[in-house]
Amino acid sequence: MIHYGRTKAAELALVNGIARLTKGTGVTVNAVLPGQTASEGVTEFVGQLAANARQTPAEFEREFFRSVRPTSLLQRFATADEVAAMVAYTCSGAASATNGAALRVDGGVVRTTI
Repeated sequence: MIHYGRTKAAELALVNGIARLTKGTGVTVNAVLPGQTASEGVTEFVGQLAANARQTPAEFEREFFRSVRPTSLLQRFATADEVAAMVAYTCSGAASATNGAALRVDGGVVRTTI
């Protein structure tokens, strides 16, 4: 997933650069970084994969997080509403001191100290 990591790094550099350009203006610029999310398309795709594997979608999801995303602390797909809640927070006055940030909604998949 080198290509994915490279595009994420570019996105974060862009967000940080724009945040610095808006210094002192009251404008904040942040990145919301969702992880595996049960969007409509993902839910449909998981349903197809589960059917092909003769599993229920719930069984497929458990196996996916056990074997493919074992670093996930959530051990399930985030909901679109959970991602939207982070976006709503970021757009609200409650986030007025949050600027130049990478806000992960990834269920703890990425191991980091930051």
